[in-house]
Amino acid sequence: MTMIQCISPVDGSVYAEREAVSAATASAAVARARAAQKGWAERPLEERLSLVQAGVKALNAMSDEVVQELAWMMGRPVRYGGEFGGVNERADYMASVAAEGLAPIALEDSGNFRRYIAREPHGVVFVIAPWNYPYLTAINTIVPALIAGNAVIIKHASQTLLVGERIVTAFVSAGIPEDLFQNIFLDHATSSELIAAKSFDFINFTGSVEGGRQIERAAAGTFTPLGLELGGKDPGYVMEDADLDAAVATLMDAAMFNAGQCCCGIERIYVTASLYDAFVEKAATFASAYKLGNPLDEATTLGPMANRRFAAVVRRQIEEAIAAGATPLVDPKLFPQDDGGAYLAPQVLVNVDHSMSVMREESFGPVVGIMKVASDEEALSLMNDSEYGLTASLWTADPDRAAALGARIETGTVFMNRADYLDPGLCWTGCKNTGRGGSLSVIGYHNLTRPKSYHLKKVTQ
Repeated sequence: MTMIQCISPVDGSVYAEREAVSAATASAAVARARAAQKGWAERPLEERLSLVQAGVKALNAMSDEVVQELAWMMGRPVRYGGEFGGVNERADYMASVAAEGLAPIALEDSGNFRRYIAREPHGVVFVIAPWNYPYLTAINTIVPALIAGNAVIIKHASQTLLVGERIVTAFVSAGIPEDLFQNIFLDHATSSELIAAKSFDFINFTGSVEGGRQIERAAAGTFTPLGLELGGKDPGYVMEDADLDAAVATLMDAAMFNAGQCCCGIERIYVTASLYDAFVEKAATFASAYKLGNPLDEATTLGPMANRRFAAVVRRQIEEAIAAGATPLVDPKLFPQDDGGAYLAPQVLVNVDHSMSVMREESFGPVVGIMKVASDEEALSLMNDSEYGLTASLWTADPDRAAALGARIETGTVFMNRADYLDPGLCWTGCKNTGRGGSLSVIGYHNLTRPKSYHLKKVTQ
């Protein structure tokens, strides 16, 4: 018997545990989902929409419990609440564009031919969700997948073990058929076995680059379509005409919020020479003002990282950078709560360069490196000097300049004067080692369905 445990970063205790199911039990669950999917897809779109929206409403009703659970499971301070603002925004938007995203593309309806491209659900969608934004990231796929007529099997990260249970309980209580939407506790080996057996018709994975490679290896030869959102090392670039205070506040919040554990968090910042000194001073002040502590304390603004081993990676990057000549700007004495484990003080580094792992490898923690640049060309070269490409944040008063520069940045999303935000009307996507595919927007529906062409020649007398 394999037990899956959530070790709380709050105190190192076992907060929750569940037994991993066998491959046979999981296969039976998938078979039930596949049987339920046919009838679900035949229901009118408006009926599917209504039931999914009722599921989201039922999930909102769990908010008080969820906030506490998130603090215990992954360390987010309770003062920031749950994730339901974003959950509702994304769910509402995907409901509003469902008819458009799923509508057939009509090419001809004449006396001789009717030609159109319809969209059909894949069948059974497997969602492998991450722990850092466990509701938001899961909802990105669950809501449009169900609306589009798919069945959904969710496997959530062990660090947020209870989230999949909560989402499924809410949706089933609202009328979603229980076989259609299931949460399954799986270990990695069983997950790979199911994928290799072509159990699923679409797989969406959000997680590490190595996790994405494991998914691809397991799916090799099955031709199962994959949506992968993997690592990131997102840059910010502050130009000479930027609003300095807004740039500091937004970029530093994007670097530190959720203890830096954001897929699209800012991990490296490039600042034009004329603003560099002022930006650096304000950034250090911003980071030094955090209150590190127990996430269950309302006064805490920076909780522990989700796991001791995640914090160890960030500590190593900081130590290696300092040993190579980087200068830390945040005094560790301001953060006596830093225990060498999951509780990690924020840090801002200058005198950094791209030979340092903190500027190349994903940190996923409360640290950011800042470099001075002399031109757009230098900033562009540095922003593109990465194996990742999820978002880039540009700070300028000139939209044309931002758009022109953005066209040359190897990234999935270009922001101007904002960062670390997911607009559900835009496709959430990445390039290079950040992954492939895309969620949300009407394109999200296209990825969760397959095109089917109709070429109907009419009988003429």
